[in-house]
Amino acid sequence: MKTVILFVIMLLSILATIAVVGWIFYRLVKQYFKNQQKQQLLQLERQNNGEVQRIVTPIRLQAYERIALFLERISPNSLVLRCYQPGMDLKLLQGVMTKNIRDEWEHNLSQQVYVSSNLWTHVREAKDEMINLVNSSAVQLADTTDPTRLAATIFASSAEHSPVEPAISVLHKEIHQLFG
Repeated sequence: MKTVILFVIMLLSILATIAVVGWIFYRLVKQYFKNQQKQQLLQLERQNNGEVQRIVTPIRLQAYERIALFLERISPNSLVLRCYQPGMDLKLLQGVMTKNIRDEWEHNLSQQVYVSSNLWTHVREAKDEMINLVNSSAVQLADTTDPTRLAATIFASSAEHSPVEPAISVLHKEIHQLFG
């Protein structure tokens, strides 16, 4: 009977040892597969991020180019030379210039998705300042004044402070930070 009890105790201790080792083995295997799954997910995420960057980077670069073009097109020299036509009166030139600025703005509104809010704020301020410059320059002159005087007034005012320069400066800094 003693041998039976010893046999049962030995059998129970062996079974307990097997159960503990089995449980430890199960936990290790479970953790291993969990880590493998995490690594695979991270690798997929890296691949997706790389793919997104490959697609988005050219679009962002194009957005910066379009904003640079917008700022150049609304700069005083470019705007006046593009909008002035012989035979225009002062009010017509003023209206054509402000409409041109607004049209350019509306054409480029979607670019704000790809640039920083700081840059976009400077671009919006440049647009608003250019419209204010055109309108305030026109208000200083009589309606019968030759429109070339409006151009001269705009040039003189922008020589002291160009409305688009701060935005161009922020644009250059941001492009340099991202791509330089």
